[in-house]
Amino acid sequence: QVNVVESGGGSVQAGGSLTLSCLVSGYDASRKCMGWFRQVPGKERERVATIYPFLALTYYMDSVKGRFRISGDNAKNTVSLQMKNLKPEDSGMYYCVAGPHLGAGSCSGDGFVRFWGQGTQVTVSS
Repeated sequence: QVNVVESGGGSVQAGGSLTLSCLVSGYDASRKCMGWFRQVPGKERERVATIYPFLALTYYMDSVKGRFRISGDNAKNTVSLQMKNLKPEDSGMYYCVAGPHLGAGSCSGDGFVRFWGQGTQVTVSS
């Protein structure tokens, strides 16, 4: 059984920082994609950042480039998201995801996702 557990959400003021962490247990594929999605009520789910830890390849949505940094440890099955200079529009429920690497560039899309965490709330106030 695969379990995906996030931690680190919270409330901050605009310009502040948060770090999200995630542990994926029960899924030991050596070549896998991991990452973070976010959901805001009434809006489409967004793929915030993803990583292919095996080659340390990272992918970011445009609005977070330069402010967020994703890192992952393939052996430990962990993935983190460092968020700096947070903006109110970054608010949402953040979900950790994982799934198999399906080929070149597959970690940059949504198709790899097989496992989801329960989510952790991030609220940025202006």
